Amino acid sequence: MSAVSALEGLSKLMVVVGHGAEQVVAEVSGRWPQAEFVEQTELLGTGDAVRRCRDHLAGFNGMVMVLAGDAPLITTPTLQALAERHRQSGEAVTLLTAKLDDPTGYGRVTRDEQGLCTGVVEHADAGEEERAIQEVSSGIWCFEPGGLMQALELMDNDNSQGEYYLPQAARAMVGNGRLATEPAADPTEIQGVNDRLQLAAAARVLWDRKLRRLALDGVTIEDPSNTYVDVGVEVGAQSVLRPMTMLEGDTRVGSACTIGPSAVLVDTQVDDGAEVLFCVARGVHVGPGVTVGPFTSLRPGTHLEAGSKAGSFVEIKGSTVGPGSKVPHLSYVGDAEIGRGVNLGAGTITANYDTESKVKSKTVVSDGAFTGSDTTLVAPVTVGKNAGTGAGSVVTKDVEEGQIVAGIPAKPFRKRNLETD
Repeated sequence: MSAVSALEGLSKLMVVVGHGAEQVVAEVSGRWPQAEFVEQTELLGTGDAVRRCRDHLAGFNGMVMVLAGDAPLITTPTLQALAERHRQSGEAVTLLTAKLDDPTGYGRVTRDEQGLCTGVVEHADAGEEERAIQEVSSGIWCFEPGGLMQALELMDNDNSQGEYYLPQAARAMVGNGRLATEPAADPTEIQGVNDRLQLAAAARVLWDRKLRRLALDGVTIEDPSNTYVDVGVEVGAQSVLRPMTMLEGDTRVGSACTIGPSAVLVDTQVDDGAEVLFCVARGVHVGPGVTVGPFTSLRPGTHLEAGSKAGSFVEIKGSTVGPGSKVPHLSYVGDAEIGRGVNLGAGTITANYDTESKVKSKTVVSDGAFTGSDTTLVAPVTVGKNAGTGAGSVVTKDVEEGQIVAGIPAKPFRKRNLETD
């Protein structure tokens, strides 16, 4: 569908839906609001699918391009070449073809002694000689609208599958004349998806294409066979993607970043110069020069500001960690606002959920503050500017600016001396 939407001059986009219609409509509508949907209640073949579009095509005078819904590898340049071939040929019908080493399952393209295309024979209906043909139909066609609907009404389902085949309508449109063809430059583009093995193979092709584009744009990919990047992801030049990296959804990675090994980023923004390794991040903003990992979980709503750190065995959710602040190891930070230049000691956690009220409350750790190892901050609570806690403290009340507290529950211990502490 992305290839279709990129074609210049596209004035109509119709999607024939059947099995799983609700999911298809939801996905397509989100990407292409102009799409029109046509329901095929009974799955009676490609010809029947196009025939159901006749009301939407009434009075339409442009080129009609028909694509298969199970061929995700087709590219915009290939469709543009097909459309240009159709315009130049002057024929009523043009078919995109390809030669495959193993054409099993595809309709075979038949030609006469002069090499002109005479039609397409479906695999199920092909004889032994026809099945030996390696040139196949992609299922992608260009039609002139005049006569298309009439030809579709002339179809019959006298075949092994009892379906209405689009090639039959194409043959009816050209009569004894020529059916123009355009070969796909890359045969892999026409590969369909009919099972999960083919789905995995198609996904690998799309990943490889994406990695190639990134590499040509200046991204270092250490092990392409173990790196997975969604088609919509952006990665800046001079960044390095290390093995077992997965970038998914609406993820944006800046320049000069190091991502991985073993990093999974989903709908996450990583700014220039950041390092993220052995990490899972979803719906997160990682600021410039930030260090993340190893073994870090960053959950939705997390914002790590410039030069901050989320270290080993740290989980952060719905929180902001201010510039230069550190959550080095063995900590949980949830629903918190961590100021500038803060250091959270090992094992510090925010106890942000009240089991009685079932409310999550906020923790604030102000600029320059620190916590000792194994501190528990019971929200809602604020640790003041330049304040601190002793090791093992359970903080249930706000801590004044510059005050150090300790104990269970934590009580004022002494004022902090910024020159010596």
